Amino acid sequence: MDLVGIEQIKQAAGDISGVAVRTPLLPQVWADPDRPLWLKPESLQPIGAFKIRGAYHAIARLAVDVRARGVITHSSGNHGQAVAYSARDFRITAVVVVPDVAPKVKVDAMRRLGAEVVLVPTAERSDAAEELAAERGLTLIPPFDHRDVIAGQGTIGLEILADLPDADVVLVQVGGGGLASGVSTAIKALRPQTKVYGVEPDIAPDARDSLAAGELVPYTDEQRYATIADGMRTHLSELTLAHLRANLDGVVTVTEDEIREGVRLLAREANLVAEPSGATTVAAYRFHGAELPAGRTVAVVSGGNIEPSQLAELLP
Repeated sequence: MDLVGIEQIKQAAGDISGVAVRTPLLPQVWADPDRPLWLKPESLQPIGAFKIRGAYHAIARLAVDVRARGVITHSSGNHGQAVAYSARDFRITAVVVVPDVAPKVKVDAMRRLGAEVVLVPTAERSDAAEELAAERGLTLIPPFDHRDVIAGQGTIGLEILADLPDADVVLVQVGGGGLASGVSTAIKALRPQTKVYGVEPDIAPDARDSLAAGELVPYTDEQRYATIADGMRTHLSELTLAHLRANLDGVVTVTEDEIREGVRLLAREANLVAEPSGATTVAAYRFHGAELPAGRTVAVVSGGNIEPSQLAELLP
């Protein structure tokens, strides 16, 4: 399988320059002195999540005449916002097919950005997007199963090593695997000795199980949607699994209570609002240090789009 390479990621960095924020690394005074921690707050992106990188790059790479016809995607929230934001920047039509259980805060944001939102039952989102793409002549921008999307997400890895060249460990979320594919590809190409660990909810750890089995190990929608981490209620593809197999050093799984505590920890100690998915890496650092190498650690905070009521509930 043809995997994304470092040159594609560097090209993506040029394409998204001036659109995606070059987020800083934030040192954490509360961290273990033997495992210094820096946060990469992608929650500070214009749409509140890292997804703007991959979505914008994928749309930017389309031929002008193809792009002009408009784009469509399916998303539980953050990727849909990223496609809507990017489409508005290019002045083209955007349609987002969304599971009918998606967080309202994310659905409302897509609409504010000008996207047409189509709500469907969870199991129908992918098929519905493909059908609408064919009917309307729109180009499908998948949330993770796309080389240009992976390359765009990989720009996070470039920035991490530019700011902390001697990073020992990088922790990155694994949902569909686009983020972890891109980040791990960039890190391993530029500094192979840096260890990259994926983090996922232990309710449906398909990345851990798929890597162990050497093939995709599926979980049901019911199992995946049981996690509070709504941005990670998806599954790997053959493409993302191939990237993770080539570049990840391991996977850490976190419990629902650990994820909740990660949200609280980021709010109280780092002054960052994070959605549950965004807090999974901090949960891994806080509760699973024994499973990780020592040394200078970077945790990606992938997003901050949390329902206000949920945040209030988690921060009594």
